[in-house]
Amino acid sequence: AAFPGVPRGGLYTIIMAAAAAATDGAEEPGMEAEAQELPLGCGGGGGSPAAGRSPEGEERREPPQASVSNGGGEDSGRELVELKVIWNKNKYDVKFCLDSTGAELKQKIHSLTGLPPAMQKVMFKGLLPEEKTLREIKVTNGAKIMVVGSTINDVLAVNTPKEAAQQEVKAEENKKEPLCRQKQHRKVLDKGKPDDVMPSVKGVQERLPTVPLSGMYNKSGGKVRLTFKLEQDQLWIGTKERTEKLPMGSIKNVVSEPIEGHEDYHMMAFQLGPTEASYYWVYWVPTQYVDAIKDTVLGKWQYF
Repeated sequence: AAFPGVPRGGLYTIIMAAAAAATDGAEEPGMEAEAQELPLGCGGGGGSPAAGRSPEGEERREPPQASVSNGGGEDSGRELVELKVIWNKNKYDVKFCLDSTGAELKQKIHSLTGLPPAMQKVMFKGLLPEEKTLREIKVTNGAKIMVVGSTINDVLAVNTPKEAAQQEVKAEENKKEPLCRQKQHRKVLDKGKPDDVMPSVKGVQERLPTVPLSGMYNKSGGKVRLTFKLEQDQLWIGTKERTEKLPMGSIKNVVSEPIEGHEDYHMMAFQLGPTEASYYWVYWVPTQYVDAIKDTVLGKWQYF
């Protein structure tokens, strides 16, 4: 019907606006219902995947969480300490776990030096206990760890059979100038053979005589005699001025060499101290007694 004062075109516009309003009013209740259902689904683990719920049949994956350390537990076991390991004049800078034991530190030292743990003596304020950790014994950054010990090769070198060592010494001596040509010995040997020297027997070995060996010179060119007191295990070295009574065990070594041009006599030295400077030299020793003297003094004397 026509409304008074409203043009026909205007009436059509009003009708269309009314129809649109009716449509909007019909949809509003449904929207409110949908809005009320969503919170119930989230709280009960339901809802759409976008709301945090996995699709049916799939395992829900939680996002990874960053680990938080409070300074203890497993993280403290990874704390490192800087050490200075000193062995055989060598220094090693090492970073090592503070909660590792002394035994584990020995394994680390083995990898650095080749020194077996059983042959290590590790020092830090005393002998390092193998069962305690570095933290327990209060090792700090920059601490010096002293290591004492020998490698297997060093031990084998020290334990070389005595015969082989003696052969090496003899070979080394053969490379040197003969002792009788050296100036310090030449001044005594140039005096010539003493008039009262005991007779020698070349190519023969004899046991020690029951009387002192006499008619020999010492390094000062004075007369000297050797008396072997077997019952007292002593060697008496007698000169005009005095007699030295030496325990056999105090003599470190005995060396000898034939005198050039007079090979039936030897020059002989008794080592009384740790170095060659302590040698007591005796000249014109009859060759047949040389081996018996060495065996007696060095503890190899045998009854004939």
